[in-house]
Amino acid sequence: MIPSSLVGFSSGILYFGSLETDPLKPIFGFDPFMVYGFLTLGCLGAGALAGPTIGGGLWRFTHRNQVDLIDEKEKEFLSRIAKNRVDVSLQTATAPVPDYYGERIGSLHQYRQWLRDQNKYRRKVVLPEKED
Repeated sequence: MIPSSLVGFSSGILYFGSLETDPLKPIFGFDPFMVYGFLTLGCLGAGALAGPTIGGGLWRFTHRNQVDLIDEKEKEFLSRIAKNRVDVSLQTATAPVPDYYGERIGSLHQYRQWLRDQNKYRRKVVLPEKED
């Protein structure tokens, strides 16, 4: 992300810095230097947005022999998430399902905690404790 941001920023500087500008002639009612400055920052943002796509494609190209294994593991993991998560129809407005998609899982410990949270929620909703 950072290298592509720098490439976008430097290309914006090279392009907009080389344009001949008449400071007395506004662009859309604004000072041309301000417009070119904002457009240069836009090039930086475009580079930041393009960076993960380019980096991901480059990584997949350089690690072609491992991509199939990683995709298989990810598919297996996502099927486990889908199998073990709580039924969304059990949630209420005051008690939403905790981390339905498993977005906060980053390690085996967090996965096990996610499983415990899902089972705890399932037991709480399906088998509510009786209050005396």
